[in-house]
Amino acid sequence: MTSPSPSASPTVTALAPETLETWFREHQDLVVLDVRSAAEFESMHIRGSYNVPLPLLSEHTEELAARLGSRVVLVCHSGARAEQARQRLGGAGLGTAHVLTGGVPAFAAAGGDVVRGKARWDLERQVRLAAGSLVVLGLAGGKFVSPRIRMLAGAIGAGLTFSAATNTCAMGQALSAMPWNKAAKEPTRETAILQLPLASARQSPAA
Repeated sequence: MTSPSPSASPTVTALAPETLETWFREHQDLVVLDVRSAAEFESMHIRGSYNVPLPLLSEHTEELAARLGSRVVLVCHSGARAEQARQRLGGAGLGTAHVLTGGVPAFAAAGGDVVRGKARWDLERQVRLAAGSLVVLGLAGGKFVSPRIRMLAGAIGAGLTFSAATNTCAMGQALSAMPWNKAAKEPTRETAILQLPLASARQSPAA
């Protein structure tokens, strides 16, 4: 039995909050992309990070990948949306992006420099509330109104299973469009992606 070659080893993409804090001090070519909604970004974000919400990143993945260099860190609330962004950018040819373990809350808990604004519920917490409420409604409605209403709970369960299998979240996308999840100024291609410095303009001499 032959051992796998070093080239076959998987690339480690997870990055600890403490390591990111060190990278800020040591690497001028570092770019931190926050893929949460603009409202979540306003609530709390890592100082020096750029807000490119996941739907915007998905729409302009190739253009964004072309602007980024080799030291890119993707962040969200827990790491789930950042991992989706990493996979999309990897498909566009950027295979060196890292995902911050534990997201922005973990970085703040580790003593990292964050900017705080108006407190809001993060999108992932809203998804859990909405899904749980619909399941309870379906079970209660099935008992007191009509057994058919129980199908709502089943539909939510099927949706969550599909979400886990595909690493997507239709409910999250729907909630992100709600008024309370909108910021005063939503990022656009012009204000977010085109404002990123080109990789050639930020090469670190110590890299």
